[in-house]
Amino acid sequence: MSNLISNEYREMQSKLHEDINYGVASVTYAPLVDLIVREHKIKYLLDYGAGKCRLKDAITVDVKYTPYEPSNELWSSTPEPTEFVACIDVLEHIEPELLDNVLNDLQRVTMKFGLFTIHTGPAAKTLPDGRNAHLIQEPLSWWEDKIKLRFKIIKQVGITNGCIFFVKKG
Repeated sequence: MSNLISNEYREMQSKLHEDINYGVASVTYAPLVDLIVREHKIKYLLDYGAGKCRLKDAITVDVKYTPYEPSNELWSSTPEPTEFVACIDVLEHIEPELLDNVLNDLQRVTMKFGLFTIHTGPAAKTLPDGRNAHLIQEPLSWWEDKIKLRFKIIKQVGITNGCIFFVKKG
């Protein structure tokens, strides 16, 4: 879907994902994903921006897991709407001019609940073209405005250098 990621950036991300330590943040949030799945009796999970699909191995709940990762041909097909969408440390990496498209797509695929974690500061890594890997570095309030246009925010939490949004379909 070219309206979600440019071809050049897709290729760049594909190369970056060859690094074993790139695209692995989801493991940190696996206990939270487990909790949400259990509390809300979730059966289907879409990992939006799945990186290396580490979330699949890190969660302990029985759930039908579907990855979406546009930089990996195996998982780049347009995802179907799903009961619960986890988008973990992805949105700050989106090309700024395509962010609204990606947020609209998240709205499209989220049938019930979403968990969105966003890093608000600079990344430790830089892109091959010299830019910081976090293309969007904005505070929680900026992200809140974007998210609440599309979802009902159930809970938001500011964390060190980031924020977490638990949302439901609006």
